[in-house]
Amino acid sequence: MTQNLYRLIYLSRNTILGSNENVHQEIEQILAISRQRNAASGITGALMFNRECFAQVLEGVHDQIQETFERIQCDPRHGDVVVLDFEPVDTRRFSRWSMGYIGYDTLASKEFTQIQLATGFDVKQLSGERIYDLLHVHLYAAEKTGSDLEKIA
Repeated sequence: MTQNLYRLIYLSRNTILGSNENVHQEIEQILAISRQRNAASGITGALMFNRECFAQVLEGVHDQIQETFERIQCDPRHGDVVVLDFEPVDTRRFSRWSMGYIGYDTLASKEFTQIQLATGFDVKQLSGERIYDLLHVHLYAAEKTGSDLEKIA
C-alpha cells in the first residue's frame, strides 16, 4: 500500500531571546536535531528564519508530518504557530533536503520580512504558496550558485 504524501506550511514567531550569537546557536541546534529526526522519519523540507519569525515547509507521510509538527508546536522557541497550508501532494519539491535552511542574512529572508510587514502577520493575508515558492526558488538558487551550501544542506 502506497502512503500519500502531504505538504505542511506554517509560520511561527521567534521566541529565542539573547544575543545574535545565542540565536545563531539555537538555530544551529534546531537544524541539527531536525535534520537527524527528519531523515529518520522520511520528512523533507526547508526552514526560513528572519530573526522575528520562522517559516517552514514539511513534506512526507501524513502521520510523520503530524508528529513532527506536534514537536514544533510544543517547542518553546516557537510562538503563535499558524498553519498556512496542509494538503496532499503528488511529489516532493524539497527531496534533496531533510531540512534546508535559509538564514536571516539572505535575500530570501529580506523578502520574507517584506511579506510579514505587508501582511502584519495576518493569517488571512498570508499565502502558503508564496512562502513555499520563496523557499523553493532560493534554496535551488543557492545550490546552483554554490553559495551557503553548508548552511542549507
